[in-house]
Amino acid sequence: MPIASDVTLGDGVTIFQPDLVNLYGCSIGAETKIGAFVEIQKNASIGARCKISSHTFICEGVTIEDQVFVGHGVMFINDRYPRAANEDGSLQTESDWQVAETRVKRRASIGSNATIGSGVTIGKSALVGAGAVVTHDVPDYAIVAGVPARIIGDVRHRSKSVEASVD
Repeated sequence: MPIASDVTLGDGVTIFQPDLVNLYGCSIGAETKIGAFVEIQKNASIGARCKISSHTFICEGVTIEDQVFVGHGVMFINDRYPRAANEDGSLQTESDWQVAETRVKRRASIGSNATIGSGVTIGKSALVGAGAVVTHDVPDYAIVAGVPARIIGDVRHRSKSVEASVD
């Protein structure tokens, strides 16, 4: 079942292709839009008026606040030291690891194919460039890009003339 019965959906949520998503144990805020081939796991929370683009993976422990844009193919990570098996060779279970909480603050934007490491916070209105690998916290309003992601600017310093020339 693509959308489990334990999912909480706010008013006006749009899921463009419900048969092509995997949502379970999560909450989605009002008026949020979810693209095809998105997985949102248990104990993840998506705020109101967000856009979650296709092929995105949002794992347990991720909190996305209101009005956040998540591009296509964004991957979130929730385990700092992933292993398949314990030292004795036994397969790990949920009791063998701890979720590292990740937060994306209000009005942030994450570009397509970015990877967001475990335990980081992406600040208010910050902009993560396409393909970036975020391994540390991103300050409010920062523009980050690269592997690993580094600060390359501030969204408050963008001029309208530069934006117009890019469009």
